[in-house]
Amino acid sequence: MNISGVEIRGALLAPMAGYTDAGFRAVCSLFGAGAVCTEMVSAKGLVYDSEKTKDLLFTTPYERASCAQIFGNDPYFIKAACEDEIMDKFALIDINMGCPVPKIVKNGEGSALLENPSLAQEVVKAAVSTGRRITVKCRTGFYSSDNCADFVKRMQDAGAVAITVHGRTREQYYMGKADYAPIKEAVEKVSIPVIANGDIKDKKGAEHALEYTGASAVAIGRGALGNPGVFAQIAGVDEVMNKQEAIGLHMRVLLEIYPEKKVVNDMKKHFAFYTKGMRGGKELKLKAFAATSVKDLEEIAKYI
Repeated sequence: MNISGVEIRGALLAPMAGYTDAGFRAVCSLFGAGAVCTEMVSAKGLVYDSEKTKDLLFTTPYERASCAQIFGNDPYFIKAACEDEIMDKFALIDINMGCPVPKIVKNGEGSALLENPSLAQEVVKAAVSTGRRITVKCRTGFYSSDNCADFVKRMQDAGAVAITVHGRTREQYYMGKADYAPIKEAVEKVSIPVIANGDIKDKKGAEHALEYTGASAVAIGRGALGNPGVFAQIAGVDEVMNKQEAIGLHMRVLLEIYPEKKVVNDMKKHFAFYTKGMRGGKELKLKAFAATSVKDLEEIAKYI
């Protein structure tokens, strides 16, 4: 898949707040992810020079095609965020129009923009005016998927060079089964690459999503948690490391950004996914949750 001159081979790592930190992006890149995306960052936070926001935009050389995801509903702040020099290192800038979290929606941001397509277009136009490659990630709709294709077309008309569609409405949150029919309709209506997202956990699922929708690629979110090897599986390549090594790399990268205490706390949620479904996994998860140091987690990782 080519996005405005950016060549992407393989499935993409979808942005996930609290999970797609620099360490996990490094791991997924080495496992074969064609592109990786940061956690969503506030456009206003970046403009106001928030250190926390800039930490979320930390990158490593492992990332082949880096994407920064921003959120907001004010064209002025979206434009200013895209103009920030920290964005120079990113091949793509993605605008979040899919986050279902109430506090984001109440501010008119994230998936709330699905209910205000005119404002959504102004936001994209402001970003595009900076000369950056702008993409959008959205859901199929807010209450229903009836207008998904029209919304995607409007994002294309505003200048977006690609769009990722999660096959759920905002009201579904992460419940139920992803619906690929609206994604298929969107693919048929636009000329820019459409990336299918939702319930993709393995090669079979990726192939089904691509065949059904006609999308240019797939993006994997929750399906990659505790399972970064899914990218190698989809790409048809050998895994470059085991889970223990992946966890070690993940922590080493985070230690370049944060103090050990925060790294340990942030890694616990990843251990919950790495241990899920494995024999003795519950006990390992409890040990990880009780850990107080990176060394503790390294010892636990030996049994994953």
